[in-house]
Amino acid sequence: MTFKSIGIAGKPHKEDVRKTALALTEWLKARKIQVVLEDHLGSNAPSPFPSRDELSRHADMIIVLGGDGTLLSVARAVGNETVPILGINMGGLGFLTDITLSEMFPLLEKILKGHYTIRKKMLLKTTIKRKNGVRKTFQALNDVVINKGALARIIDIKASINGEYLTTYRSDGLIISTPVGSTGYSLSAGGPIVCPGVNSIIITPICPHTLTNRPILIRDKDTASLTLLSKEDEVIVTVDGQVGHPIGYEDTVDISKSENSIAMIVPPGKSYYEILRTKLKWGER
Repeated sequence: MTFKSIGIAGKPHKEDVRKTALALTEWLKARKIQVVLEDHLGSNAPSPFPSRDELSRHADMIIVLGGDGTLLSVARAVGNETVPILGINMGGLGFLTDITLSEMFPLLEKILKGHYTIRKKMLLKTTIKRKNGVRKTFQALNDVVINKGALARIIDIKASINGEYLTTYRSDGLIISTPVGSTGYSLSAGGPIVCPGVNSIIITPICPHTLTNRPILIRDKDTASLTLLSKEDEVIVTVDGQVGHPIGYEDTVDISKSENSIAMIVPPGKSYYEILRTKLKWGER
């Protein structure tokens, strides 16, 4: 695939991100590539600047400058695999944005010559169904979290898989994640690391009251239905740690694999297992 137009998105209100975006713009223009900057990144882009939601309409590829949170936001805005995404780490840990600034230009040189692979990442479709029939739908790349408020007690969540009762969790909440999200909040709550290509959805309880309630992997073609049975607690459904929606007694959250997916560009020499060793500092003493 030849990239004739490249969009650049970045973490807002960060001067180092803006400066990097402008330097990257000049580098790409010198190689006869049209550049489309996200609206807040500067004055070198055509006017009017596209918003994050509109960026994929103007580009063959999107480069994300920031941390994993910025990439998650861009991925939800793109919402499908039509335009591949490349993440440059200008944030914290960076499992998704694993390319460093020092690697950016050399790796981009290889990518523009066709030396890369594209991996599709599954999205979760989340539908909130209220007792009065109101529905709201979200997509998530990392995870969906059902969590109690700061002052709430343990909450009860009835879980069914494809309509068959699984259990009723008594816990601080539940994390439902993709394999991509398995190295995020789910991991810190005791969930497993799930390698790319393992088609599954992970359900991880947060501080379960019953210690035998352990994380479980279900098939990516399954649907998890999660019904809140607590009456007086403040409970929020959070998508990718960024979008929140309150739910109440007997509201149900249906979570399944989305019909959409996200395409991520993987440069040469980037191994998933190497990233795990580096980011989690495996083998260090």
